[in-house]
Amino acid sequence: MNAILLSDAYKYSHHRFYHPKTEKIYSYLESRGGAFEETVFFGLQYILKSYLCQPFTQSDLDEAADILNGVFGRTDVFERSCFQYILDQHGGYFPVRIKAVAEGSVIPTRNVLMTIENTDPNCAWITNFLESLLLQVWYPVTVASLSREVRKIIARYLHNNSDQTDTSFMLNDFGFRGVSSVESAGIGGAAHLVNFRGSDNVIGSHFIRKYYNDPTVYGLSIPATEHSICTQEGEAGELKVFERVLATFPEGMVACVSDSFDIFRACREYWGNALKETLLSRDGTLVIRPDSGDPVRTLLEVFRILFEQFGVNQNAKGYKVLPRQVRVIQGDGVNLDSISQILERLEKEGIASENLVFGMGGKLLQGVNRDTQNFAIKCSYTEIDGEGRSVIKTPVEMDATGNLQRSFKKSKSGRLMLLQHHSTREFKTFNELEVVGPAWSEDLLVPVFENGKLLVEHTFSDIRKRAEL
Repeated sequence: MNAILLSDAYKYSHHRFYHPKTEKIYSYLESRGGAFEETVFFGLQYILKSYLCQPFTQSDLDEAADILNGVFGRTDVFERSCFQYILDQHGGYFPVRIKAVAEGSVIPTRNVLMTIENTDPNCAWITNFLESLLLQVWYPVTVASLSREVRKIIARYLHNNSDQTDTSFMLNDFGFRGVSSVESAGIGGAAHLVNFRGSDNVIGSHFIRKYYNDPTVYGLSIPATEHSICTQEGEAGELKVFERVLATFPEGMVACVSDSFDIFRACREYWGNALKETLLSRDGTLVIRPDSGDPVRTLLEVFRILFEQFGVNQNAKGYKVLPRQVRVIQGDGVNLDSISQILERLEKEGIASENLVFGMGGKLLQGVNRDTQNFAIKCSYTEIDGEGRSVIKTPVEMDATGNLQRSFKKSKSGRLMLLQHHSTREFKTFNELEVVGPAWSEDLLVPVFENGKLLVEHTFSDIRKRAEL
């Protein structure tokens, strides 16, 4: 990928607009608040390794000049000499320093997560030129944050009503087919695996191995059917397909979609009657998958039938549990809200959450955008002719009633640091010029990249530990 082309078109003119004696531009990344009160920082290492740890070449520059002169329809916007200088003086590596919190860190919104600054005073424009690329970290951060919010909900209900406490396989990534690209599937799939282990998104595990130097396969799955299998022999042959599923995998876990014709008949007459003894004699678990209808109502009826057919066990907390050989997975209509609604209703009906797992596809990997958490990179400090200056954005906006107010888009000012209070564990962003006492930690922003070199390499196992609930 030609790194010279990885920016918004308008940014190629910015070197002309900055003060002619500008020597430094310093900017920072934050989530300005959104759907969640905290974010899981993840994915920067992938971006750095993929795009900034290898130099651009003379042929890249030639290509960029040809394309960008065409973009603008004129030759006085793209300043070829700016990039030629970087190629000649820095070997084609962008002269920037990036500091960031450790990946996997869970940080409340409206705090600095990363800073970027140029290391060569002749290249102050490069800081915000890289904004377009570096801001794409919003995607893995937001997916990891969403996944963790789901984990919080599931963990709470397991604590309330189940003997099982492990959440590792309670939310499975079904999102490969629902995203815009293979790259999105890999990045988002890896972000989900910060919190869970269940995934049918194989490329997510590949990304972890490739960009986080961890040979462990984190995304685990089980054999499962789809409708092309269960409908192949028609409605009259559905039972025969179910028999073949159990015969093919006589032990271990296997999942079978069971709503091709009538999910309730499948649960009552096939799984709960004709195949009941086979199921109960298996050394393993069948996971029954409904895949249509209102999730709450459908699941309540499915569980009513399964308890009727297989009997009701009670766990230590007094909630209903199916025999260990039978479980259910809900993968249709699943999102953050529906998971909460389903688990709340099941608990009211006395049904333990351990009976059910979830699969989440497009809403996990594609149902987010930059505004889900309102991510932004803004300049907060500059140096002009040897003089350092704090800068700030404080827009006045008009609300729907016509009243003027300060916007939530107000930015931070100065060179920044992120500290944590030793006793309260509170995180807070400070200006580097502020005096803080011994109650606060050292700066949690550490140099991770400088002039083409990765300075810190996080392992995925450490990232998962930091993101633990």
